[in-house]
Order: sequence, then structure tokens, then C-alpha cells
Amino acid sequence: MSNALRSETPIETPRTQPVDTKLEVVVIPVSDVDRAKRFYDGLGWRLDADFANDADFRVIQFTPPGSGCAIIFGKNVTAAAPGSAQGLYLIVSDIEAARRDLIARGVEVSEVFHDAAGVYAGKDEPYLFGRLRIAGRDPDHRSYRSFASFKDPDGNGWLFQEVTTRLPGRIDADGTTFTTSTDLASAMRRAATAHGEHEKRNGGKHDENWPDWYAEYMVSEQAGKQLPL
Repeated sequence: MSNALRSETPIETPRTQPVDTKLEVVVIPVSDVDRAKRFYDGLGWRLDADFANDADFRVIQFTPPGSGCAIIFGKNVTAAAPGSAQGLYLIVSDIEAARRDLIARGVEVSEVFHDAAGVYAGKDEPYLFGRLRIAGRDPDHRSYRSFASFKDPDGNGWLFQEVTTRLPGRIDADGTTFTTSTDLASAMRRAATAHGEHEKRNGGKHDENWPDWYAEYMVSEQAGKQLPL
């Protein structure tokens, strides 16, 4: 290369806001398209599309309730081996309720489990906090720490992860949204439990301003701020 075209000084460009890049589709490899369709329909997920251009191509799209991301599978949609999609996270606000719902739909779901304080050992399936599963919910009921797992008929692996309080910076602290009535109801139940303790600390008197306290608690919990006492 000519020295005239070489530069030892990095070219600086103005720092700009990144372009919005929304993750909206995850591809799931399956062997039997109709069987997979029956399974995901049985979960209560929304069927968005089922179309084929010819005999060699078919695509089906489902969206989990309250999710901004969908899954697609079908015929000649991916070259990945059926069942090779693992560690697919479904975030829920009440893991016991999510588990009961799938069991009622005839789906085999693991018991609720938590990690072994970051220990990466054991022969269990991989998940975010390590491979040693301890039975039961996280003893301190920490957000992000309680899980349950299930598989589709091909063995693609899904994980429920209970998230009740987001880590700071994960969402807009000035906005509070609940994508489903179930999430809102779960947040209200947690606020009610915390408010009961609040009233005990204040002599057991009825708090006439409980709606304001609930609102502050729910907004702070979702934004990862300090909770009211």
C-alpha cells in the first residue's frame, strides 16, 4: 500500500446515538412442524403467521404473552439441528404462577430451582448463573435468581426466570409499564405484602394514603430504585 494512503492516526468520528435495533425474532429448529405448532399453540402463545411459498418452505410465527420478541420455525427455515436451541429465557413476575399455568396445559415443567451462589459445577443443563441447581426458590427471594425449565417436543430448552425488580439502568427510570394484567396483579400483590409490613412498623394503623404508597413502591421496584419503608 502506498504511504500516501496510510495513516498512523486513528480517524475520529463524532459519537452518535446508536440506531434502534430491536430483537424481534428468534429461530427455533424443529423436526415436525405441525407437532411444534400444536405445542406452542397449547402454551397459549399468539399465532402470528403460518404460510408456505411452495412445497419446500413453510414458516410459522408465535409470540409469547406480553413479549416483544417472537419465535419462528418451519420447513427449510434454518439449517440448525432440531432441539439445538437452548437457554431461551422467558421472564416472568411470578414463577410459581407461570409454572402452574404450563402444568395445567399438560406441559412437563421442572420444579423451581435457584443457583448455588455462583458455583459453576454439576451435570445439569447450562443456565445463566451456573450448572448446579438447588431445589426451591432463591431463599432471599432475589430478583433474577429463581428458575424453572421445560422443553418443546424436539428438546429445545426454555427457562422461566423470575424478575420482580430490574437492576439499575435496565429500564427508563421515569417510565413504568406493565405489559399484561398478570404482571400488574403480581406487582400489586408484592406491594400489598410490603405495605402490610409498613403499617406494622407504624403501629398497625390504617394508612389512608395507601394508593400513593403502592404507586411509589411499584414504580421504584420496576426501576430498581430504593423501595419505600
